[in-house]
Amino acid sequence: MMKLNLLRYLAVIVGLAGAFATPANALVEININKGNVEPLPIAVTDFVSGDDIGARISQVIEADLKRSGLFAPVNRQAFIEKVSNPDKAPRFEDWKVVNAQALVVGRINKEGDGRLRAEFRLWDTFAGQQMTGQQFFTQPENWRRVAHIIADAIYERITGEKGYFDTRVVFVSESGTKADRKRQLAIMDQDGANVRMLTNTKDIVLTPRFSPSRQEVTYMSFEGQQPRVYLLQLETGQREVVGNFPGMTFSPRFSPDGQRVIMSLQQDGNANIYTMDLRSRTTTRLTNTAAIDTSPSYSPDGARIVFESDRGGRQQLYVMNADGSGQNRISFGDGSYSTPVWSPRGDLIAFTKQSGGKFSIGVMKPDGSGERILTTGFHNEGPTWAPNGRVIMFFRQAAGAGGPQLYSIDLTGYNEQMIPTPTYASDPAWSPLLE
Repeated sequence: MMKLNLLRYLAVIVGLAGAFATPANALVEININKGNVEPLPIAVTDFVSGDDIGARISQVIEADLKRSGLFAPVNRQAFIEKVSNPDKAPRFEDWKVVNAQALVVGRINKEGDGRLRAEFRLWDTFAGQQMTGQQFFTQPENWRRVAHIIADAIYERITGEKGYFDTRVVFVSESGTKADRKRQLAIMDQDGANVRMLTNTKDIVLTPRFSPSRQEVTYMSFEGQQPRVYLLQLETGQREVVGNFPGMTFSPRFSPDGQRVIMSLQQDGNANIYTMDLRSRTTTRLTNTAAIDTSPSYSPDGARIVFESDRGGRQQLYVMNADGSGQNRISFGDGSYSTPVWSPRGDLIAFTKQSGGKFSIGVMKPDGSGERILTTGFHNEGPTWAPNGRVIMFFRQAAGAGGPQLYSIDLTGYNEQMIPTPTYASDPAWSPLLE
């Protein structure tokens, strides 16, 4: 398995950004809090290199920025200047003519020890100033990660928000007919590249979730016809059972510190919320009702938990303190609500809503106010947040389709896109930024 110890952000501000830096308030920026933002025209040139690696890296950077919906890459056929020396200031008038408000240039060199050195500069063409410049060292097989990290740096410099491109998504890969559907655990880059299977059995897997603090995944498996919660170490492939519980186990998810797993355990026809300390393996019961309480998700500070319950007659969303006290209903719209997930920013809760024969993905504030529907379809479900809390991924089953597909949408409700996967795909879970 590829090691994830890429030397991240070896920022060579001296000699890269330092040579041309100007005050931040003089340079181009995007205010992503305004709602439907007009994409910023940006030119991403092929990075100078001795082979095609420079072009491949710049293409991934361009695709990342375009997919965010905040950037509109300028068609390369319109470029007037051919950048051959990224250390030299560009001819700004040539880029103004094609309306490129920002410009990305770079270079890829192979070091004597076999590593790649990737350098880039981000220019504001109308101000005629460099905004940032950094360099990174990595092994050649990590070239896509370098591209994602550079795209993150550009995104952060222009928007003021952390990027989300250097991340992965774990999901359930579905293949075969509906009568004989195989469901395996799989992982990919956030853009759908580098798909790899993590399990290879006929046993059903469900609800994979990333640890917020380690390269570790929790998921459900019906291996041996027994529903169990497993922990899988992505670096080593080592797997262990969290615990053997009587009855069914649902929706395991990590606490923000990665030290506990919260889940729903079914006993005597009802289901309640429990937490398990991963060190001592002791469990604590948080709800005690005759209803079905499931899909728990912690707030990012670990102080509160959102979950779904049918204790009022149909599925609705509730919030409680981390010790189970103060249980309050927060959803009151028409229809039923399920699969709540707290935003990494703490300001919103994403959910699935079923109403009028359709399924929607929406968000609301933790007190239940400000409900907004982002997208509606025949069957949408399973929202998961990008680590910057600006984009949601979910899965959709279209009417008459053979299986589900992954989609992403931003918080404005615009820029909905399908994420390509080689098989049908469901139940995505977004990782934190890689280290």
